[in-house]
Amino acid sequence: MFTLVVALAALGCAVLALRTVRAGVRREGPDALPEDVLGLRQEVAALRAEGRDALRHLAAVRYDAFGDMGGHLSWSVALLDDGGNGVVLTSIHGRSEARTYAKSVSAWR
Repeated sequence: MFTLVVALAALGCAVLALRTVRAGVRREGPDALPEDVLGLRQEVAALRAEGRDALRHLAAVRYDAFGDMGGHLSWSVALLDDGGNGVVLTSIHGRSEARTYAKSVSAWR
């Protein structure tokens, strides 16, 4: 019996909370759109321009650098922006050591 009373009280609180939330939500028409649409477009254009310099083209490959070794322990990673500028990181795993190299890339070359 006590459990039923607690469950009904919780249900009542949930309904009250739902009504409170729905009362706070405003549904407005197209007139409520921001009036500074030109400012928003300029901001989007600026964000797109910034995004061109981001390192967003990624390629990774794992391989065996030497024929007598297995496990694909060597790897290369290319990180480039939209203009083809960036860096290629390479790690060559040998029997006794691993060497890591970095090479810059300009205009996809």
